Amino acid sequence: MPDARPATRTGGGPADRAAGPLSAEHRAVLRRWEAAGGPLATRASVVLLAADGLRDAEISRRLGVSRQTVGNWRQRWTSAGIDGLEQRPRTGRPATVDEAEVVTRTLLAPGGSGASRAVARELGLSHATVAGIRRRWRLTLDEAPAPSVPTRPPLPGADVWVMGLYVDPERAVLLAGTRRGAGRRGAGPQAATGTVIGADVLAGLDRALDAGLAAGPGPGQDAAGTGSGPAGRTSTSPGSGTGDASAALRAGLAGYLAEASRSHPDLLLHAITLWEPSDGTVQEPPELSLTLHQIPARSTWRTFLRAMIALDSTSHPESSRRVYLDLASELKRYAATRADRPCAAVRWLRENVAGHLRAERAPDGPAPNLSWSGVNQIDLGSFNECVVIETVRLSGTITRGEIAHRTGLTQQSVSRIARSLLDRGILIEDAQRRATSGKPRTPVRLSGTAAHALGIHIDPEVLTAVVIDLDGAIVCTRSRPVTADTDPAEFVERVAALGRETLAEARGAVREDGFLGIGVAVPGPVDIASGTVLGPPLMSAWGDLPLLYLLKDHFPCPVLMEKDSTAAAAGERWIGRDRRARDFAYLYLGTGVGTGLYLNGDLYRGISSNAGEFGQLCAIALGRVDKDGRPEMVPECNPPVSVPDLALRGGMRGPAGGSGPGVGSADSGSTAAYLAVGEAAAAGDPAAAAAVREVAQAVGRGALGLVDLLDIDLIVLGGPFFTADVADFYLDEITRTVNEFPTARRLRRVEVEPSVLSAEAAAVGAASTLFHATFTPRLRGERRPPGASGGLRA
Repeated sequence: MPDARPATRTGGGPADRAAGPLSAEHRAVLRRWEAAGGPLATRASVVLLAADGLRDAEISRRLGVSRQTVGNWRQRWTSAGIDGLEQRPRTGRPATVDEAEVVTRTLLAPGGSGASRAVARELGLSHATVAGIRRRWRLTLDEAPAPSVPTRPPLPGADVWVMGLYVDPERAVLLAGTRRGAGRRGAGPQAATGTVIGADVLAGLDRALDAGLAAGPGPGQDAAGTGSGPAGRTSTSPGSGTGDASAALRAGLAGYLAEASRSHPDLLLHAITLWEPSDGTVQEPPELSLTLHQIPARSTWRTFLRAMIALDSTSHPESSRRVYLDLASELKRYAATRADRPCAAVRWLRENVAGHLRAERAPDGPAPNLSWSGVNQIDLGSFNECVVIETVRLSGTITRGEIAHRTGLTQQSVSRIARSLLDRGILIEDAQRRATSGKPRTPVRLSGTAAHALGIHIDPEVLTAVVIDLDGAIVCTRSRPVTADTDPAEFVERVAALGRETLAEARGAVREDGFLGIGVAVPGPVDIASGTVLGPPLMSAWGDLPLLYLLKDHFPCPVLMEKDSTAAAAGERWIGRDRRARDFAYLYLGTGVGTGLYLNGDLYRGISSNAGEFGQLCAIALGRVDKDGRPEMVPECNPPVSVPDLALRGGMRGPAGGSGPGVGSADSGSTAAYLAVGEAAAAGDPAAAAAVREVAQAVGRGALGLVDLLDIDLIVLGGPFFTADVADFYLDEITRTVNEFPTARRLRRVEVEPSVLSAEAAAVGAASTLFHATFTPRLRGERRPPGASGGLRA
């Protein structure tokens, strides 16, 4: 029968399907099956009645089937959703076996459902068939450190990246990369564990491919992708009167492969033909170090492409959703422009992955006899230990009895945990307190010297590094000016050198066994999953820089990366103790205004870890959108530029009667100009005060949106441009806006407070992310901070 399933797979896990209500989309599909009659009608009725709350016995009675039948189809729905209810070929007797489809299902299966038996049930294959395919691709734990791709000839090495895709009206070529010198089995380090990109990304790529392939002529095949090329297309080979066009397309492919070789000199590149004309083959450029391959004989081009993407994304953290969403966007652009340019081609190349190759070399440590490893040095064995530490941290000093009262743990459990933490130096005992009865109480507190972390803040104008202890006290700090157009390679070297210098200065105060690692705060947007900075607006030289993994080459310790505003919120929560023991939004006034969110007892990062992009919220609140409806870049959300500019336009005069700071000079938009205007505003200059107040009003409109959306009652202001001179302007304007205008203003009073952090808020916050990742109580299975090392566990 026609496939009436939704376009996407069933959302949620098995538990959600078992207990939660049916979505409207799936209920409509099941109703159609029920109305059509046949075997699917009974299965649909079982699921619909179960969703209405009926027990198996009642469903069995109503439908006239056995309880075993009811239980079987309920189990199939719970484990596989709509797919589990459909007709399947008899197990062990499939009409065809697509090895790449088996590989994709195995790699992307949620939880433990990627086992051979589960995949066999889902695809209607025998367990032996699936196990044999997994052995050929080396997807079993006892075969190899990473899978092997059985192309013709096989790809060398076990670590494979998808590096590019070329599509023109005649052919498609997938570009794969392997480590140089990795031809021997097991050569090179084992690949890091990546993240599952999800069936939604693959579905989006399928739709983009279909749109691109339908846009013009080409070789023919069926809709499943089993022929030599896209569906419904006619050959455009040299023999059909289009020799010049075919020659141009071949030249375009050769140029693409040459560009790929120049862009990725650190990898062995392999061109895998997905489809091509029957009378033409991809020619290997003689001057390039590149090998040619065909897809496996037992796979179609479409399923092979999906399998390679699944293999790459699950093996390499840098191959994140963002990489393949970029590919889908490129395919969509190709489909949209082909009508005007019939010879155009998709020439997608991803960013260089050299920083992720983890070359086997000794990192440049801060000192030859000191290893800042930080791996598993503070190994917290239980959730209850983290609960005790969090309670002590929030209280400052507290007795064991008070800990038991606040946490609900027994006195015996608290005493045992406290004794263990005292022995490891995480807690220390304070002076005894006299009790009204019984023996004196001995309070405990965190030992500030028990743990340290290095925080680095990367800003378009300055690099800042700090080492802080467990109490949030700054042990040492260093800074270094930079420019936004610095070459990325040189920039990374400067960051690493600053980090090493700061660690060397702190060496005498930091216990080697208590150093947790390094936190790096960067301006957004960022791809935390792959450790990549995605070209911040004010840092033009940075284009998809894999900063996290480049820094990991310099430091043999855990390195975490956060958006600067999120890092500042982490530091505020950690150092603010009980004053920040509730939900709040941190407005970070830096080179741009960002938001860090602490909600429901944890940092809120969002699905892509880019929550808190404040500028667009302000633009919408102020009604500043272009003709297409896109929010504009709001100048007020870049204080060091907008404040001096507004002061100048308001007629601010310099100290000698000349023009105000930044007028037609090199200081325009600089930190110095901003500080000068702030000083003048504090001294009573009307133009300067009006400039600061106008920016504060714009920020307040964005803050109003946050308050209405999140229903919070605390906003914290901080960052390098929230200085003492301008603090009162921002506090007054934002307090007035978020309390006079919200819809629920009668039900709450929103407090607006200055940050407890210093001007180095982002750097201190970056270091605090290590403490947050290590000590914050979380149940097993809860989401860990992106990039958190296995050694930093709660």
